[in-house]
Amino acid sequence: MTARAPGVVLVLLEQWTLVDGRDMGALVQMAVDAEAAGVETVMLSDHVLLTPKAGAEGRMANPRDYAAPGNQDPFTPWPDSVVLAAAIAARTSRIRIALSALIMPLRHPLHTATQLATLDLLCGGRLVLQPTVSWLDEEYAAMGVPFTRRGRILDEQLAVLKRVWAQSPASFAGEHYAFEDVYVEPKCTRPEGPWMWFGGQHVHGPILRRLVEHGHGFHPFGTPTPDDLAAIRAAMEEAGRDPDSIEMIGGIRPRFPSDDRPGDLDEAMAAIPGKLAEGYTSICFKPSQYTDDVAEVPDLCRRMVAAVDAAASA
Repeated sequence: MTARAPGVVLVLLEQWTLVDGRDMGALVQMAVDAEAAGVETVMLSDHVLLTPKAGAEGRMANPRDYAAPGNQDPFTPWPDSVVLAAAIAARTSRIRIALSALIMPLRHPLHTATQLATLDLLCGGRLVLQPTVSWLDEEYAAMGVPFTRRGRILDEQLAVLKRVWAQSPASFAGEHYAFEDVYVEPKCTRPEGPWMWFGGQHVHGPILRRLVEHGHGFHPFGTPTPDDLAAIRAAMEEAGRDPDSIEMIGGIRPRFPSDDRPGDLDEAMAAIPGKLAEGYTSICFKPSQYTDDVAEVPDLCRRMVAAVDAAASA
């Protein structure tokens, strides 16, 4: 993977102040409009279920804000991202579709391997995968998966995906998964599978290891420190990988004038040149933070694309 030109990432879920939580067609149309406006990527997040603990830290004051651990109404819609991505793939031809993030330990890796290979073929290799372990222990309990072992489970799942996407038949013997001579067909568009992002609330050992071993992009939750970014570069260089080949996903955030109003996009976009100067190559934004009218989303997308292009060429 070589260094890439900066692009715009649209956060597609968490738009429930803009569209009804049951209106999947509106989300697909938003992706179609984003593609027409020049947005590079749409991003889909993931939960299988929520519990009352999802809002235990106090729900966000402004419902347009980002969902975070402990601030969510348990009635928050989290549609199945793989199913929704397939619908988007059928209506688009250029925009990347990022499953960011997919809570892998809640799923069996062989089933996931088949689903993602199918989705990757449907979208012609435009799929991006961000495997994650997430944070809600009660979600794991409801699914019968040990929360304290989620990191080890994910590491084993990544090894399974790599194995079954590369060859058939494939065999594997691990702590959590074991199989012999299985054929997972069809394979992905590329032998190595979709590009993968990694990230989390903190830059720590497992994140760095997964990024170095499997990753094509770094997508944090929040803002990494300069020390975090330096640690990523050092880890990549130590592994013999070019740090500049990693896609760095940053974002802009609004200043809400009140808890019942969206923020100003022009004000938020003023941060874009600084983000690019810090080394970020993709700038994400959430349309519902800047308007309460879904008809305005295409214009917001065009303005974002123009702002990123202008900052990149300055």
